[in-house]
Amino acid sequence: MALLVLVRHGQSSWNLENRFTGEEDVPLTALGQEEARSAGRKLRGQHFTQGFTSVLQRAIETMRLLLETAGYPELPVTRDKALNERNYGRLQGLNKAETARKYGDEQVAIWRRSYTTRPPGGESLADTAARVIPYYQNHIEPLLKQGQNILVVAHGNSLRSLIMHLEHISEENISHFDLPTGVPRSYQLNDRLTIEKAGYM
Repeated sequence: MALLVLVRHGQSSWNLENRFTGEEDVPLTALGQEEARSAGRKLRGQHFTQGFTSVLQRAIETMRLLLETAGYPELPVTRDKALNERNYGRLQGLNKAETARKYGDEQVAIWRRSYTTRPPGGESLADTAARVIPYYQNHIEPLLKQGQNILVVAHGNSLRSLIMHLEHISEENISHFDLPTGVPRSYQLNDRLTIEKAGYM
């Protein structure tokens, strides 16, 4: 059996300000730092062999605080932009409520939740999956097949695309799936990488 744990980074400054963040490199808030430590407390006693994160500071700092709190700060961690948050294009930096007033709730909901529709100048969730899934298959799956326990700290949409793949969630149903910040989601996988057990910790 192998263990795969996914953690969405703690609250960022633009999460707090209700802005589209995307690939903008914004820091954690004080609450986000505490969410990272809370995740670390939940993971105490688990043994991981490798960590993976994006190249954005909110994920990197969440990983650092999590590992420090969990008691294994020396875990090897690989950073790769393939795990970065979805690029929201020209929406990045805009307030979500103000954007909804300008373009309408329905249009903003489509930009945010549709699997295939891209926001202006940005990526769809399908585009995000097109870089996240191959990275997972090439760099993380081989370690899981060896029975290693892997920790991934990334972002709401990059992890949603991975969860869609792992749990065979439909394009329609993934639009309703939200991953909370700082709450580990664990998968116990057999030697065929079939999920034996999944859930939040």
